Amino acid sequence: MPCLYISTNVCLDGVDTNPLVAEATKACASIIGKTENYIMVILKGSLDITLAGNKEPAAYGEIVSVGGINSQVKKRLIDSVASILQTNLSIPRTRFFLKVYDTTAGRVPSKL
Repeated sequence: MPCLYISTNVCLDGVDTNPLVAEATKACASIIGKTENYIMVILKGSLDITLAGNKEPAAYGEIVSVGGINSQVKKRLIDSVASILQTNLSIPRTRFFLKVYDTTAGRVPSKL
Protein backbone atom coordinates (compact mmCIF):
# COMPACT_ATOMS: atom_id res chain seq x y z
CA MET A 1 0.00 0.00 0.00
CA PRO A 2 1.65 3.28 -1.07
CA CYS A 3 1.58 6.01 1.54
CA LEU A 4 2.07 9.70 0.75
CA TYR A 5 2.90 11.78 3.81
CA ILE A 6 2.94 15.58 3.34
CA SER A 7 4.09 18.04 6.00
CA THR A 8 3.70 21.77 5.47
CA ASN A 9 4.05 25.05 7.31
CA VAL A 10 0.78 26.27 5.77
CA CYS A 11 -2.06 26.60 8.28
CA LEU A 12 -4.81 24.21 7.22
CA ASP A 13 -7.42 25.43 9.72
CA GLY A 14 -10.57 26.17 7.76
CA VAL A 15 -9.05 24.89 4.50
CA ASP A 16 -11.01 22.23 2.62
CA THR A 17 -8.25 19.67 2.09
CA ASN A 18 -10.57 17.11 0.46
CA PRO A 19 -9.73 18.21 -3.11
CA LEU A 20 -5.99 18.03 -2.40
CA VAL A 21 -6.26 14.56 -0.85
CA ALA A 22 -8.49 13.31 -3.67
CA GLU A 23 -6.14 14.64 -6.36
CA ALA A 24 -3.07 13.21 -4.60
CA THR A 25 -4.75 9.81 -4.19
CA LYS A 26 -5.76 9.69 -7.85
CA ALA A 27 -2.33 10.85 -9.06
CA CYS A 28 -0.39 8.35 -6.93
CA ALA A 29 -2.65 5.48 -7.97
CA SER A 30 -2.37 6.36 -11.64
CA ILE A 31 1.38 6.95 -11.65
CA ILE A 32 2.39 3.97 -9.47
CA GLY A 33 -0.15 1.63 -11.05
CA LYS A 34 -2.14 0.74 -7.93
CA THR A 35 -5.85 1.18 -7.31
CA GLU A 36 -7.02 4.17 -5.30
CA ASN A 37 -8.27 1.78 -2.60
CA TYR A 38 -4.64 1.05 -1.68
CA ILE A 39 -3.35 4.63 -1.49
CA MET A 40 -2.96 6.34 1.89
CA VAL A 41 -2.48 10.12 2.10
CA ILE A 42 -1.51 11.87 5.33
CA LEU A 43 -1.48 15.67 5.42
CA LYS A 44 -0.18 17.71 8.36
CA GLY A 45 -0.15 21.48 8.45
CA SER A 46 0.97 24.35 10.67
CA LEU A 47 4.38 22.78 11.23
CA ASP A 48 7.55 24.74 11.89
CA ILE A 49 9.29 24.38 8.52
CA THR A 50 11.92 26.70 7.11
CA LEU A 51 13.51 26.54 3.69
CA ALA A 52 16.32 28.82 2.52
CA GLY A 53 16.22 30.50 5.90
CA ASN A 54 12.61 31.68 5.73
CA LYS A 55 9.15 30.46 6.65
CA GLU A 56 7.35 31.20 3.39
CA PRO A 57 4.94 28.41 2.35
CA ALA A 58 6.88 25.16 1.94
CA ALA A 59 6.29 21.42 2.18
CA TYR A 60 8.14 18.16 2.64
CA GLY A 61 6.71 14.86 1.51
CA GLU A 62 7.56 11.20 1.59
CA ILE A 63 6.04 8.44 -0.46
CA VAL A 64 6.71 4.82 0.34
CA SER A 65 5.55 1.98 -1.87
CA VAL A 66 5.99 -1.76 -2.06
CA GLY A 67 7.04 -1.92 -5.71
CA GLY A 68 5.96 0.17 -8.67
CA ILE A 69 8.57 2.92 -8.42
CA ASN A 70 11.38 3.47 -10.92
CA SER A 71 13.16 6.66 -11.97
CA GLN A 72 10.44 7.65 -14.46
CA VAL A 73 7.67 7.07 -11.89
CA LYS A 74 9.67 9.04 -9.31
CA LYS A 75 9.93 12.07 -11.62
CA ARG A 76 6.21 11.93 -12.42
CA LEU A 77 5.30 11.69 -8.73
CA ILE A 78 7.45 14.69 -7.81
CA ASP A 79 5.99 16.77 -10.65
CA SER A 80 2.40 15.77 -9.91
CA VAL A 81 2.49 16.26 -6.13
CA ALA A 82 4.30 19.61 -6.55
CA SER A 83 1.60 20.75 -8.96
CA ILE A 84 -1.18 19.65 -6.59
CA LEU A 85 0.40 21.55 -3.68
CA GLN A 86 0.89 24.66 -5.78
CA THR A 87 -2.72 24.61 -6.98
CA ASN A 88 -4.35 23.78 -3.64
CA LEU A 89 -2.08 25.42 -1.04
CA SER A 90 -0.12 28.01 -3.08
CA ILE A 91 3.17 26.31 -2.25
CA PRO A 92 5.67 27.12 -5.01
CA ARG A 93 7.18 24.09 -6.74
CA THR A 94 10.62 25.35 -5.72
CA ARG A 95 9.63 25.11 -2.04
CA PHE A 96 8.66 21.44 -2.04
CA PHE A 97 10.80 18.35 -1.55
CA LEU A 98 9.57 14.76 -2.02
CA LYS A 99 11.46 11.71 -0.79
CA VAL A 100 10.45 8.65 -2.82
CA TYR A 101 11.15 5.18 -1.45
CA ASP A 102 10.37 1.76 -2.90
CA THR A 103 10.71 -0.93 -0.24
CA THR A 104 11.56 -3.56 -2.87
CA ALA A 105 14.39 -1.63 -4.52
CA GLY A 106 17.64 -3.57 -4.45
CA ARG A 107 16.11 -6.70 -2.91
CA VAL A 108 16.65 -10.09 -4.45
CA PRO A 109 13.23 -11.63 -5.23
CA SER A 110 12.25 -14.57 -3.02
CA LYS A 111 12.10 -17.99 -4.67
CA LEU A 112 9.14 -19.00 -2.48
